[in-house]
Amino acid sequence: MAEMDTSSGGGHKKGPGVKKGKKLSTRVDLTPMVDLGFLLITFFVFTTTMSQSTAMNMNEPKDDSTQILKVKNSGAMTILLGKADQVYYYYGQLEPDKLSEQFKSTTFKQVRDLIVQKRKATPIGDLMYIIKSSKESTFKNAIDILDEMSICVVPPGHYAEVDITPTEELLIKKTEEANGIN
Repeated sequence: MAEMDTSSGGGHKKGPGVKKGKKLSTRVDLTPMVDLGFLLITFFVFTTTMSQSTAMNMNEPKDDSTQILKVKNSGAMTILLGKADQVYYYYGQLEPDKLSEQFKSTTFKQVRDLIVQKRKATPIGDLMYIIKSSKESTFKNAIDILDEMSICVVPPGHYAEVDITPTEELLIKKTEEANGIN
């Protein structure tokens, strides 16, 4: 609290030889203000809600080999992730005599259009995106392609992450060598 020192003796005398009393300033006690500050901090700490972590829903494959999902070639699009943010893709199943026509390269900027085109051109029951990451691709690329699926409103269950085959790994390597990607 504020307090004032008023300890001067007697009345007010005027005249020669009378000493004037010292004027003391007021002193403010800040202890209650510190208490109030801690009460406010405590109030806000206890009433604040922490941000909730968000996770993407993803269907994981089952270990049961009797429940293998059959995908039509006309509805499948395989997306392969390479190094240096390169994306490779093909529709259906790779055929050895048509590799140069089927296996194509793109970037993350253009892959969204390809995903949307495939989704519009294929009945939803037949639609399936198969995502495969090479050893040189980054975790960021895998997250980016899952984000693209979410942005393009591809329903869960219509895309899956699968291990890359040695043939696809070889195709990526040869394409990157031909394009000068190190």
